[in-house]
Amino acid sequence: MRVETVATTEGPVLTAEGPATRRRPRGSFGGTRLVSIVAVVLLFLFIFGPLLWLLVWAFVGVWHYPALLPQKWSLSWWRQVFNYPSLARSVELSFLFAPTVTALSAVICLPAAYAFARFRIPGRRALMIILFSVNAFPKIGLYITIATLFYALNLMGTFLGVVLIQLLGTIVFMTWIPTAAFAAVPRSLEEAARDVGASRLRTFFTVTLPLAAPGIFVAMVLAFLASLDEAQGTFLVGIPNYVTMPVQMYSLVSDYPPEAAAVFAVLLSVPSVVLMLLVRKHVMGGSLARGFQV
Repeated sequence: MRVETVATTEGPVLTAEGPATRRRPRGSFGGTRLVSIVAVVLLFLFIFGPLLWLLVWAFVGVWHYPALLPQKWSLSWWRQVFNYPSLARSVELSFLFAPTVTALSAVICLPAAYAFARFRIPGRRALMIILFSVNAFPKIGLYITIATLFYALNLMGTFLGVVLIQLLGTIVFMTWIPTAAFAAVPRSLEEAARDVGASRLRTFFTVTLPLAAPGIFVAMVLAFLASLDEAQGTFLVGIPNYVTMPVQMYSLVSDYPPEAAAVFAVLLSVPSVVLMLLVRKHVMGGSLARGFQV
């Protein structure tokens, strides 16, 4: 039996393409896109605006209101900062503490991260939340309490005291992110290595560790930067024997014009920018995000 469909002016017309699909109004899509662009621009200004402002101030010679740009550019403040008597010592101390703290943090936290990822530990989630809470609140109160303990243990003004106080800022990175990195390694690969005769230790170093290495690398870079930028605890515990770059910046901000502080802030930002550019592939790849989804 053959059925024909006749189109009339009183009913819908059926075509080969089927019923017409609804399209989103062009105006609503344009409005959403405009809001997104504005949000991105505001976020860019919020993050990079202060850095650009510091960069401008670092090269200011003369800049008086109401001029929008400096009337004169100069490198004189760079020369003054590099001639600052204790600058070289503060840079040396910063790059002495940061690798030391990062290495010690890795030795302490990586075994704990592997245990969190591979074993059923009672109260595992509560323990990880406690570790995270160290960085979730202002630290100055915690530092003052620890300083009281350090006084009793004769750790004030010592190298070990500064290392221990800086470790607090690295624990969350060196535990959470490697835990996620170890948990992401398929157990089937480890079991396959064990089936062909590899020991647990060899399986760890030839299978588990190489696959978890990108996440561990990101964690170590963030721990390095946390130690490099730590100021409050180092100031309380290290003064007057150990003055790192962030601590040195306090005296520059209080005793020198803003141009000198801007120069020192730019110098302090260079290692952070370089290291973040080195690990951007792993950060954009999700190693950092997975660390906070454990």
